[in-house]
Amino acid sequence: MEKTDNKIMKIAVTALMAALCFIAFSYLQIPIPLPGGDQVALHVGNAFCVLAALLMGGLYGGLAGSIGMTLADLLNPAYVTSAPKTFILKMCIGLIAGLIAHKIGRINESSDTKHVFFWTLMACLGSLGFNVIFDPVFGYFYKTFILGVQTDVAKIVSTWAAGVTAINAAVCTVVVTALYMVLRPALKKSGLMARFLPSTKKAGQ
Repeated sequence: MEKTDNKIMKIAVTALMAALCFIAFSYLQIPIPLPGGDQVALHVGNAFCVLAALLMGGLYGGLAGSIGMTLADLLNPAYVTSAPKTFILKMCIGLIAGLIAHKIGRINESSDTKHVFFWTLMACLGSLGFNVIFDPVFGYFYKTFILGVQTDVAKIVSTWAAGVTAINAAVCTVVVTALYMVLRPALKKSGLMARFLPSTKKAGQ
């Protein structure tokens, strides 16, 4: 029964994070046009994807980002054709953040604040850094080979040069790291942390 309750809670929090991703991208974004008619946007939607991964693991974080941001794309004519690409990339962000934070850094098993801060930061940089590099690259192949739209490799460079995705990553890294380090003690004290992601640390370690 307890496992069922924990799963229900994680699903509810995932839905909340998906809603926050949706709101942050749909209503709190600043569109930036690019040469050739494309556009990117300044937003912090990815922050809630990574935060969910830190709280509950990579799969739940990936689902939160994928569901929230894909819905935002589907409801926006400017981004509707990018929805499948968004679903895949946001899932990757969550999975990478969860992998670094929990499989490598094992932040849920540590009481060392410096250790937790370091691996939280690494999880943000790794997952959001992945997005900075692969968002335009994946977008190029997606448009060329899936949508059949002739596009120039130079668009990848122009997206990197615009620096919008990198700015998003930097802002999200600060926001997520600050939020997680503030939320973590309260969640541990209330017992919610153990319900989100039980520690696999053996007794006596």
